[in-house]
Amino acid sequence: MGRRPVSRSQTSRANRGWWDGAADDYQAEHGGFLRDDGFVWCPEGLDEADARLLGDVAGRRVLEIGCGAGQCGRWLLGQGATVAAVDLSYRQLQHSRRIDMSAGVTLPVVQADAETLPFADESFDLACSAYGALPFVADAGAVLAEVRRVLRPGGRFVFSVSHPVRWAFPDDPGPRGLTADRPYFDRSPYVEFGEDGEPSYVEHHRTMGDWVGLIAASGLVLTGLTEPEWPPGHDRTWGGWSPLRGRLLPGTAIFHCVRAAS
Repeated sequence: MGRRPVSRSQTSRANRGWWDGAADDYQAEHGGFLRDDGFVWCPEGLDEADARLLGDVAGRRVLEIGCGAGQCGRWLLGQGATVAAVDLSYRQLQHSRRIDMSAGVTLPVVQADAETLPFADESFDLACSAYGALPFVADAGAVLAEVRRVLRPGGRFVFSVSHPVRWAFPDDPGPRGLTADRPYFDRSPYVEFGEDGEPSYVEHHRTMGDWVGLIAASGLVLTGLTEPEWPPGHDRTWGGWSPLRGRLLPGTAIFHCVRAAS
């Protein structure tokens, strides 16, 4: 593992394979926290049922990007929205179908790369992504431009990603994760490699300024930013997220965007 330049195609191929292979363990470990029909924005546990970052979704057409097993999309259905969801991983979508069959609901899903969304222009009133796709693509600007394309004028997009400041610290939930040991401004992706020497997992780093610039360049308008605080009594560790770090460092950034009405 390490940091080095990785192409768009290498990123897509690596992450499709990684999530197909990791989906079973991921859902087994985190499914209870996410709930079959819950909308959790981040490891801090910020719940859309309380936060209402998307506003009233009843009667709205909503696109979820990087849906995993469809937990957020299923919650949106329960709130009266019409939902379509996409994910790169076929295995994650199989888990979505498994939950659908158990719950007696149907969340429409499609396997697709978020950099090329298979929907017509101005198809949706809202779009959302809870740690889906955007950290795992080489060209986040392409995703944002695609979201703008499929949103109707005045439509909103809210998405969460790892807080950029976390990249200056080791991904460690313990005391070691409290000491910065790498440059915040190093945009080199984090890469893991398979036995064949090819990338098997890729996560891309963008600074806060990069995200703001990409949003503006896409034609979307940034209207807000949420940095969830670690809530009292929340003692769950998720990878590098933990109560210890969460009390001192921001772990998640949630960007609120809108497609201008004209």
